Amino acid sequence: MSLSKEAHSTLGYLTLKDTEVKLPPPTRVKNKTPAPIQITAEQILREARERQEAEIRPPKQKIPDATELGEYRLRKRKEFEDLIPRVRRNIGLWIKYAQWEESQKDFKSARSVWEKALEVDNKNHTLWLKYAEMEMKNKFINHARNVWNRAVTLLPRVDQLWYKYIHMEELLGNVAGARQVFERWMKWMPDQQGWLSYIKFELRYNEIERARGVFERFVQCHPRVGAWIRHAKFEMKNGEVAKARNVYERAVEKLADDEEAEQLFVAFAEFEERCKETERARRIYKFALDHIPKGRAEDLYHKFVAFEKQYGDREGIEEAIVGKRRFQYEDEVRKNPLNYDSWFDYIRLEESVGNKERIKEVYERAIANVPPAEEKRFWQRYIYLWINYALYKELDAEDVDRTRDVYRECLNLIPHSKFSFAKIWLLAAQFEIRQLNLRGARQILGNAIGKAPKDKIFKKYIEIELQLGNIDRCRKLYEKYLEWSPENCYAWSKYAELERSLSETDRARAIFELAIAQPALDMPELLWKAYIDFETAEGEFERARALYERLLNKTKHLKVWISYVEFEATAIDQNGLDLTEEEQGRECLQRARRVFEEALNYFRSSAPELKEERAMLLEKWLNMEASSGELGDISLVQSKLPKKLKKRRKVTTEDGSARIGEFIDYLFPEEIQTTNLKILEAAYQWKKKQKLSSGDN
Repeated sequence: MSLSKEAHSTLGYLTLKDTEVKLPPPTRVKNKTPAPIQITAEQILREARERQEAEIRPPKQKIPDATELGEYRLRKRKEFEDLIPRVRRNIGLWIKYAQWEESQKDFKSARSVWEKALEVDNKNHTLWLKYAEMEMKNKFINHARNVWNRAVTLLPRVDQLWYKYIHMEELLGNVAGARQVFERWMKWMPDQQGWLSYIKFELRYNEIERARGVFERFVQCHPRVGAWIRHAKFEMKNGEVAKARNVYERAVEKLADDEEAEQLFVAFAEFEERCKETERARRIYKFALDHIPKGRAEDLYHKFVAFEKQYGDREGIEEAIVGKRRFQYEDEVRKNPLNYDSWFDYIRLEESVGNKERIKEVYERAIANVPPAEEKRFWQRYIYLWINYALYKELDAEDVDRTRDVYRECLNLIPHSKFSFAKIWLLAAQFEIRQLNLRGARQILGNAIGKAPKDKIFKKYIEIELQLGNIDRCRKLYEKYLEWSPENCYAWSKYAELERSLSETDRARAIFELAIAQPALDMPELLWKAYIDFETAEGEFERARALYERLLNKTKHLKVWISYVEFEATAIDQNGLDLTEEEQGRECLQRARRVFEEALNYFRSSAPELKEERAMLLEKWLNMEASSGELGDISLVQSKLPKKLKKRRKVTTEDGSARIGEFIDYLFPEEIQTTNLKILEAAYQWKKKQKLSSGDN
């Protein structure tokens, strides 16, 4: 009889469908509103415990005589025998069967069951463990030994079987037998824990020589740093200093190039240090630093420095470390001379040593590696070599002439027609200022403006001249700045600010007029704001008002209208100073209302699609009226306020699919009237058609 296609290997002849547990569908909660009486989780658990029924257990069966016992055993065996063919590969059932036979003290039948189970799955080490434990528990030692022998022969890579077997022999006091099992196990070359267990076993019985022999075999089987270190520590613990040193020396011969060699050298050096052999330890550290790559020697370096601090002079070790690192950097820059990060590291190393000749030599070699392409991205790291070199010459070497030469050579090297670096020009000029050479600084900044004008250069040059009080030079520089970049609103604003600070109001106003007359500006809103703020600060409210009108001729953005309103709400003319405070407030409010009306007329007639902006303007007006106290009149605005309507429309997403999205629309009073008129017109037309149709009939 063939098995079903859905039969599972652990279920015998049963299929997954037969064993599937069908759960009821989850109940959907329709009413999610909170109940009037809330019940805590603690109360639910308490009620469940109170209402829980007593567990139904099968009654205990009393067997009064041997005949009934035999019938019980026969019936129980028949149940197991009938069930096993159906789920033959269910190992748990076999174990229950065998354990039941054991509970009936029928060990022969129990062994028979265990053997049959092993025929089904002899690779299952749990079966072997349970089988052997049954024999051990009932003191059938030879039977248990036989089971263990078969188990470790069949499954030699299962360490638990070996451990249990050895543990049994050791409990029986059969040390020789346990050692024999260990030897059988070691032939299979287990992992480190197995070898260490063998060593601990020998040490428990003070078999030092045997343990030493096991260690020798252990390091041959697992030639790793950790194994050799354990071996050496074992010898050291037993007072065998010479043998421990011999172990370390052999380990170094075999594992000097290993990835974990750093740990070996550190352990070897610490061993010599404990033996008061400081010179030996020093030589080990030096040998290790010469052979281990830089990336893996960090811990070794720290250990060596700590050792030298305690036992020797630090200069020698630092020189050795520097020499090794210098060799590595030389190798890196030789392989790739355009790797400027390696040059920076190399220079930093030499600067930490402090040898000026070597520092100069490395700097000169580094700056000689000019980028091959005239593209700024290739020069961005390279240029810092020159900057660092110049700063080193000025601050550390205190060589002023060479510093000036470095800046000059660098500026001559950069192809200013294609790109430039404002930082170099400014650093060179600041150097000359520190040397009190103002003429030289001006010459450098003038060349910068002529060859490679940049915002930073103009700003710094103007700042320097302003600090020196040279106003005429500042004006000339601003003129040059604006000739080079006439669209730069920052430059126009700062130029006008300079003139205003000098009380040159007419000049500042003329500069602003020139600025707003430019055909293109990078940030015109800032420039207009600066101009209006200038006129407002000067008390020229009529001029500021005219500027707002001119600005509204260019753009009627909502922010411009709001700014205009805020200006009118606070602008008190000189002619109105003789009025009371209430009268002045009323005039300001009237002017602000006039601007609001103009803005609403524009949005109503010229930009009806900008409903949201119009609604925001009305809200601003309403807030102003509400905050004006007795002078305010919110009824002026309330009749103009729109109704908010939530509508839906089709929206196309980024992936091209369409969906329905909600948005807020505004319905203004005049639109409501228009809608009503359209409805009346449609009703009139319908009525007219009805009359005509009745007349024809």
